[in-house]
Amino acid sequence: MKPRLENKVALVTGGAQGIGAATAALFVEHGARVIVNVREHTPAAQAFALSLGAPDEVLLLAADVSRRAEVEAMVAQAVSHFGRLDVLVNNAGINVFDDPLHLSDEDWARCFSVDLEGAWHCARAVLPHMLAQRAGSIVNIASVHGHKIIPNAFPYPVAKHGLIGLTRALGIQYAAQGIRVNSVSPGLILTALAESVFLASPDPQAERRRQEQLLPCQRIGEASEVAYTVLFLASDEARFINATDILIDGGRSHLYHE
Repeated sequence: MKPRLENKVALVTGGAQGIGAATAALFVEHGARVIVNVREHTPAAQAFALSLGAPDEVLLLAADVSRRAEVEAMVAQAVSHFGRLDVLVNNAGINVFDDPLHLSDEDWARCFSVDLEGAWHCARAVLPHMLAQRAGSIVNIASVHGHKIIPNAFPYPVAKHGLIGLTRALGIQYAAQGIRVNSVSPGLILTALAESVFLASPDPQAERRRQEQLLPCQRIGEASEVAYTVLFLASDEARFINATDILIDGGRSHLYHE
């Protein structure tokens, strides 16, 4: 079977852990050359990038996506190294959950600077290269929080609603120039962050079972399951899908809870 991203170059932000790492690994498996973005170089990130491939296949680049100048420098280096850029996966993000009236101005700004502005910084940096090629796919990692609201999770859902809006606006704006912009909205996915939340509870196993029971399928999602959807959207198989968001939450957002 022909690799689904053969001859394509992809940038995955927040690409050394969780959904980003699963996506980067799957992209390499399917023939892409990959830029793994991290906020800062660490031995763990460097080891992960080396595990995926040699520097002519996988390039580890540090940039804080909330800083436009750093993003522009990263994209310029990526294009200089690989000669082109076909796919952007905006995965970098942070969780900021609070009661609205307890939220500080600093935390509000921090949430939006990464979860929404960071995605825009990256899209704005890659779009000129994609437009010159008249081809490109951007996949934003949104959230089920962009569809349903949980109390005391503010302002994260506001940023994710905005990210889905950004997806639709850019997808429509550049459709005629061969650019597709889509998003995926994961629900509860078993990442290191999710595991840390379980471990912080008085009874981690009980908390995990409680979360599983909230899902119609009675299990928590896996990062690879999100990555396969991102792979599809990034590939030419999805060439008629644009300005669309796909929920990946095991059906939970459609379940009525009394």
